[in-house]
Amino acid sequence: MGGLSAMLWRTVQIVVLIVLAVLLWRAADGRAALEHLRSADLRWLAVAVLVLTVQTVLSAQRWRVTAAQLGLAIPAMSALREYYLAQVVNQTLPGGVLGDASRAVRWRAQAGLRVSAQAVVFERIAGQLGLVAILGCGLAFALAIPSDLAWPVWLLRALGLGTALAISIGIAALTLPALRRAAEPFFRAVCAPEVRLQQTALSLAIALCNVAAFVACAQALGIAMSVVAMAALVPLILFAMILPISVAGWGLREGAAAALFPVMGATSSEGLATSVAFGLVFLATSLPGIAVPLLAREKTSPLVQEPFDAT
Repeated sequence: MGGLSAMLWRTVQIVVLIVLAVLLWRAADGRAALEHLRSADLRWLAVAVLVLTVQTVLSAQRWRVTAAQLGLAIPAMSALREYYLAQVVNQTLPGGVLGDASRAVRWRAQAGLRVSAQAVVFERIAGQLGLVAILGCGLAFALAIPSDLAWPVWLLRALGLGTALAISIGIAALTLPALRRAAEPFFRAVCAPEVRLQQTALSLAIALCNVAAFVACAQALGIAMSVVAMAALVPLILFAMILPISVAGWGLREGAAAALFPVMGATSSEGLATSVAFGLVFLATSLPGIAVPLLAREKTSPLVQEPFDAT
């Protein structure tokens, strides 16, 4: 029954992707987006590939730091191989989280499934907090200094609601005893004094890499973005990828880009083209993960101890 439910959910995700693709093709002028993609500057796309490769290396290190705080020791090269494998699974299968779940399952032998799952979840949360920090700075600059961004009322209301919700959750986690106990492993893994600086630096650097790669894809298509637009709009577009109702965020990210690019005076088709370019570059940088099952495994690696299962 569980297998049937999982298959049904994956079918729904694929249907969502197809429906979003059809709607975006019509609403955001898909033909114009294709023309933009045909004229892409390969040099800027190469920059995006390089930046996302750095992002993967830093993400693997952040996972190691997070796991170590929970009592799970992961060798550097093993972490990098696992992260590449998780990325390629996330990029090619519905849901966008199966690769991360596999990381937790394959490393459960050393400290148990609960700890290995916490390490993966906390590492991903730290990544989102890095994007939130950049978004907060971008919004502060947008409000404090004149800019060419034309914020629609619906977006301002959504941002206000999201900010209020985030603040409420933060206050609850810090004040309510039950939530404080539940959040204690996260604070130990991410916010403890001995790792606070390293976690902050890694999360900000990784978030900046993602933003920079998206901006490089825009530049490849001849679309200029102001610093405020980079900091205030790109994180919002990337946040759409975390919703597990599509395949690797495809369709959701493109819809967000098509909706938000007009805020900075660009067209929806330019937003669609930029997001597609970013998605293709991200997929390309994840492809080394395909080779991971073929590499020689270390005798001490959990990849040997546990049956290999990328799903």
